Amino acid sequence: MPNPTLSDVHVSRPLTMISIGYVQKETAFVASQVFPAVPVLKQADRYFKYDRADFGRNQMQKRAPSTESAGSGYKIDSSPNYFCENWALHKDVDDNIRANSDDPLNPDRDATWFLTQQALINREVQWATKYFTTGIWTGTTVGGDVGSGGASPAADQVLGWDDAHSTPIEDVRLYNSQIQLKTFMRANKLALGRQVWDKIADHPEITDRIKYGASPNAPAIITKQAVAALMELDAILVMDGVKNSGEEGATFEAGLSNAYIGGKNALLVYAAPAPALQQPSGGYTFNWTGLFGTQGGISQRMKSFRMEHLNSDRLEIEQAYDQKVVCADCGVFFSNVVS
Repeated sequence: MPNPTLSDVHVSRPLTMISIGYVQKETAFVASQVFPAVPVLKQADRYFKYDRADFGRNQMQKRAPSTESAGSGYKIDSSPNYFCENWALHKDVDDNIRANSDDPLNPDRDATWFLTQQALINREVQWATKYFTTGIWTGTTVGGDVGSGGASPAADQVLGWDDAHSTPIEDVRLYNSQIQLKTFMRANKLALGRQVWDKIADHPEITDRIKYGASPNAPAIITKQAVAALMELDAILVMDGVKNSGEEGATFEAGLSNAYIGGKNALLVYAAPAPALQQPSGGYTFNWTGLFGTQGGISQRMKSFRMEHLNSDRLEIEQAYDQKVVCADCGVFFSNVVS
């Protein structure tokens, strides 16, 4: 064996320019993009709701000379309320771990990344639980959800959007008109699970319409903005967030069971551009900005404090919010709209 050997001239050590981590981008999550956020100083409170039936009638009457005009009015409900639940998680950074960490590891920075990612996943999972499931939205004529039917869909079904003979554009317009008949507003947003968007983007009804707008020297590009325009919407939002439902285990990367948070569903909804008086919206996110130490409009705070009895510094993230359906008739939910 020639000397010196490889082990004599090189001792393996961690590279300082790379590390392998799995952090999802903030843009993969739609929880902060669909409904407007309402900053609130109190953890719980009430808000007013006008009776839309009173605002939709034609109650003006002819007025004879020297007579009073017809009178009318409207009802107000003061019972709707919100409550911002507290969500929190911490990661301890041990003094010895910090002191012995090799480059490019940085336990304090890595703990911050980890906790921030947890906060994003938490909001998205809660958003899906509150808004992106069955039994919540009542914007259809029959007041229920829309399912995916076979070759001959029933009244509350559509032909699955992964079927080449289906008509997703017409379906969206049809149910948008049903929302308008109930609320006077047309839906402006369509939230889709990633698997639904993948089918929509390749659907012949979509590609056939968009390809004619492409220049001869450039391919037709299927964008969310282009499809939204075809459906007469302001925006299409794709839920790219992924959640691991596996249990934490002692073995590295054990219990890995990933799935898209949005599943194979879709939500057509009217969302107010911003919180406003006398403005309907399918939902609002009430962010408790009165929570001590919160920064920004998302009612979230990151703390670092000493745990001397553990010889560690504790990094803790906390957020307090309530994702609330405030007008169920402003939305239509499509359940398992692709196979």
